[in-house]
Amino acid sequence: MSKKIACVVTDMVEDSEYSEPVKAFKEAGHTVTTIEMEKGKTVNGKQGDVEITIDESIDSVKAEDFDALLIPGGFSPDILRADERFVTFTKAFMDAKKPVFAICHGPQLLITAKALEGRHATGYTSIKVDMEYAGATYLDEEVVVCGDQLVTSRTPDDLPAFNRESLKLLK
Repeated sequence: MSKKIACVVTDMVEDSEYSEPVKAFKEAGHTVTTIEMEKGKTVNGKQGDVEITIDESIDSVKAEDFDALLIPGGFSPDILRADERFVTFTKAFMDAKKPVFAICHGPQLLITAKALEGRHATGYTSIKVDMEYAGATYLDEEVVVCGDQLVTSRTPDDLPAFNRESLKLLK
């Protein structure tokens, strides 16, 4: 069955951490909606490989309208977590026990949403201590699946495992 996936993203996203999961989700028959501050805006990846036209503004969406959430890494999650609307949106997925897929610096949004306590997760090495302070058990593994909800990975090198486990949760 096709699922609706929200993707919170802004400028300086890690290109492959956006493009590869989105490609995998679409190939599996799911839809991905990009969400930023402004609908129709174009955001750019930090490597210059992706240009993303935003589908919806954060003010026009609700977590209830989606089945899962993708948080690609790069500097994008750090920029987004300064905006309370994105923090609230992210927390709503965790509170509703909907699947959340966060890679690299993606867990920064989960940290700010105070949604990692008691969970097993991973992320880019520079945010390990932040994740531990947020109450997560940090595991240095290519992919960590916590329950039937949270999939996290460390770097673009982990994308094959990240995509595989994310797609499993969408079944």
